[in-house]
Amino acid sequence: MKKSIEQQSSRATGQQSLVQKSLTTALLRYCAAGLILLFALSACSPQKEKVYRKSKVLMDTLITISVISGSGDKAEKAIDRAFGEIEKLDRLLNFFSDSSEVSEINRNAGLKAVVVSPETFEVIEKAIYASGKTNGAFDVTIGSVTTLWDFHKRTKPEDKKIKERLPLVNYNNIVLTQKFSSVYLKKKGMLIDLGGIAKGYAADKAVEALKREGIKSGLVSISGDIKAFGLKPDLKPWKIGIKNPRAIPPHPPSPTRGEGTAILPPPLMGGGKGEGEKGFSDEIMATIEMTDLAISTSGDYERYFIIDGKRYHHILNPKTGYPVDECRSVSIVAKDGSVTDPFSTGIFILGAEKGIKLLEEMGIDGIIVDKNGKIHTTPNLRGKLEIIGDSQRQKRTD
Repeated sequence: MKKSIEQQSSRATGQQSLVQKSLTTALLRYCAAGLILLFALSACSPQKEKVYRKSKVLMDTLITISVISGSGDKAEKAIDRAFGEIEKLDRLLNFFSDSSEVSEINRNAGLKAVVVSPETFEVIEKAIYASGKTNGAFDVTIGSVTTLWDFHKRTKPEDKKIKERLPLVNYNNIVLTQKFSSVYLKKKGMLIDLGGIAKGYAADKAVEALKREGIKSGLVSISGDIKAFGLKPDLKPWKIGIKNPRAIPPHPPSPTRGEGTAILPPPLMGGGKGEGEKGFSDEIMATIEMTDLAISTSGDYERYFIIDGKRYHHILNPKTGYPVDECRSVSIVAKDGSVTDPFSTGIFILGAEKGIKLLEEMGIDGIIVDKNGKIHTTPNLRGKLEIIGDSQRQKRTD
């Protein structure tokens, strides 16, 4: 059974098949999303426990689940159950699927309430909470504006179009009725887009599924959202790398970077020094060891285009409909992915000063790289975060 899992990984790292191409594309998105799992290769402990890992493309990204187990059969069963949870959420929450519950809610905006599953109700409830705490800096009703932008085709919408849609963006116009498990959008044309919280929420649910199967330690990585629990076989916490938002590609392109990159470059996986070492120091801004915690990163380097020297990225201010330029990246560390995911977006929009203040008030942690490249952290992370690579030369403020 272990062989079966390893075969899955092998397919993900192959070079020719269509599946591989899909995974590679998703992987590049994953790497660009800002969080990189370090040292997740299988390793033996004195108790002969190993890291079992499997990857799939779901939620429009590459998802990797790693678990520690002494049994390949147990590991594969648990991982499959966790992927089952994620697939279920993908069907319910997919903004682009006509058959999802979110699309059903959006089609009935201004018309009627829609009865939804407990999962959809819960994630919208959590989204509204994040919207309130950030004073609307995070707002899932921004869907009517995000659909105007196309970052693949470098489409910047007309100012007039954005202004027309802004009245449709307001989380206060979402009506949740617990008794009927229903969701109602008050204005016709409103669109809920859960892309800013669904992956973090899915990581939480996947970890819950792993624990129900008796897994004591593991890690779920969904693009820029990672949740870890338990310890690795060497009894150390999981080590997570935070991407440098302004990593400079080597010239000529390194085999550890760019379109030819396969999964994670050797240094990230504990391999020897060499060509990849420069890539490592460029790519990774900081590392943090963690267990029983989630971390999410939002950055202006994930999807963007530049016109006349101005960067237009995908993190839009719900109040203006335009990208904000206060930060380069924001990573949030908290117990749940359903918290880290929306707050990484909301704090990005609020900026470093307001963001650190809000995080301290809420008792959760964050690492903010502001527009000038300065690194700001919450006090609780001092001594836990290792700043590495080129970013060491930049001024840091705590």
